[in-house]
Amino acid sequence: MRFFRPPSPNAPGAFSFWLSLPQLITWGSVFYTFSLLMAPLEAELGMSRAESSLAFSLALLAEGLMAYLVGRWIDAGHERWVMSVGSVWVGLGLLGHSFVQSIAGFYAAWIWLGLGLAATLYTPAFAVVTRRFPQDFRRAIITLTFLGGLASTVFIPLFAWWMDLWGWRHALWALAVLQFAVCLPLHAGLLRGAPRPPSRLKHAHTSADLVPPVSVREHLRRAPFWLLALFMVLMMSVTSALPAHMIALLQEAGLSPTWVIAVPAAIGVIQVVGRLVLFVFERHWDVHTANRWIPGFIPLGLLALLLGGFHPLGALVFVLLFGLGNGMITIVKGTALAQYVSRDHVGQLNGLLGMPIALARAAAPLTVGLLWSPATGYRVALAWLLLASVLSTAALWAAQQQALETRD
Repeated sequence: MRFFRPPSPNAPGAFSFWLSLPQLITWGSVFYTFSLLMAPLEAELGMSRAESSLAFSLALLAEGLMAYLVGRWIDAGHERWVMSVGSVWVGLGLLGHSFVQSIAGFYAAWIWLGLGLAATLYTPAFAVVTRRFPQDFRRAIITLTFLGGLASTVFIPLFAWWMDLWGWRHALWALAVLQFAVCLPLHAGLLRGAPRPPSRLKHAHTSADLVPPVSVREHLRRAPFWLLALFMVLMMSVTSALPAHMIALLQEAGLSPTWVIAVPAAIGVIQVVGRLVLFVFERHWDVHTANRWIPGFIPLGLLALLLGGFHPLGALVFVLLFGLGNGMITIVKGTALAQYVSRDHVGQLNGLLGMPIALARAAAPLTVGLLWSPATGYRVALAWLLLASVLSTAALWAAQQQALETRD
């Protein structure tokens, strides 16, 4: 049975657009709804903020544990099976979450969801489009992130409304239905005809073909991979820590309940604006220059919030800068390994970073929860995130310089 008629394999724009719809749903259903679930689950299960934050950390850790296997499966041409099963897995996880009655069950649900995220979020999708469109993968990735960037805009108010209508348990049922009814058919229909891995292709008997390709192990001996690893680990920890605490952070800044929902929802729109600017103008910019200045938006946003003393105006400046930076840095993170290390092994290289990134992302929300206190609020945590984002940006600059000097 054919659920979906896939676009032409030579049309990266159409392919990436349709692949972005499951991204919108999965990011919105899992990643951005956690902050809305924290308060009712803390009240119902008697958890502290640190205990509830641990569930999100466990999900990120589980996602990282699966990253290398997922990357190998995709590089081997099994992308359709990986992402289709991932949609079913996430749908079942959301259903299971709706029946949680204990803290242990709450943690188990998020570990399950984290395993599913490894097969459905940006990392596997970026590997898919990089393999299918090797000459235009950067613009394909930008297109892929347009709808995904609206996940918070759509799902934070939508899920808040569903929770008011039905309660959080039945609201999770609706999210599960979206996985089964939309994400699964799109992945099953769209990802037919995956490219075969280069090692299985028949080579012509020319001198050029006698040169063996650089192995994954060889890339691990070079500085750019490790510098990019540091960049991704630190920046992913920053961008993973903030969504789980965004609602509480904005409440602490003194925003009204309406703004507390509206502002993080607006981040999605701001992210898409940033990606649209990049899509339209990047052909007129040097790509390496753009890669250098994009990460700077994140520390600037955190600095605005800290210097603004958690005034509502500072919070709005923070959200603007964070939204622009988070929107565009997704493209940098998704393309940096292909640009500065290897395009042929991007799935496995991303997978090798799965564990360190998972540990950083898993620790970040929990660390922010532990650093929060009634006396200082989120100030100490934000200072830590600011330092991490500055070091991350410096690591990217160094990796880029090393890679470009090697090529020259």
